[in-house]
Amino acid sequence: MEDLKPAPLNLQERAIFRRLLGIMIPSDPEMALPCADDPLILEDCITSLGRDAPAIRIIISELGRTGFLDLPDDQAEKRAMAMLGENRAEVRVLSRVVAAAYYRDDRVMLAHGREPRPPFPKGHTLAQGDWTLLDVVKQRNPFWRDDHEA
Repeated sequence: MEDLKPAPLNLQERAIFRRLLGIMIPSDPEMALPCADDPLILEDCITSLGRDAPAIRIIISELGRTGFLDLPDDQAEKRAMAMLGENRAEVRVLSRVVAAAYYRDDRVMLAHGREPRPPFPKGHTLAQGDWTLLDVVKQRNPFWRDDHEA
């Protein structure tokens, strides 16, 4: 039987990915928040890539072709931030993958005053907001197609 799991990132890809994660979410010593390039978070990102691996590899490949690993920190950050500012599918996938792994980390949840556990089945209590803010949306004319009328 053929193994359908994508091959893990090679050493070069891991190094590029790690540097990128460090730029995306830097540490915050004041809040005791780790950087996204923390070994545990990085490993969680890599092991949970799954179907998102091709998109992540595109980003890594693009950065690799620019000499990303050899750039001084300020230039690497500038290049990464320019790429992260692009509105394209691979960047959205990258952002989702990194954010998901980051907020799965117990240290991050604890630093934000949250119990490090899944939200279900117990749920999380959220402060009530100002529901009147949605009045503008509720009063808008519908802008979607109603397939049931076809």
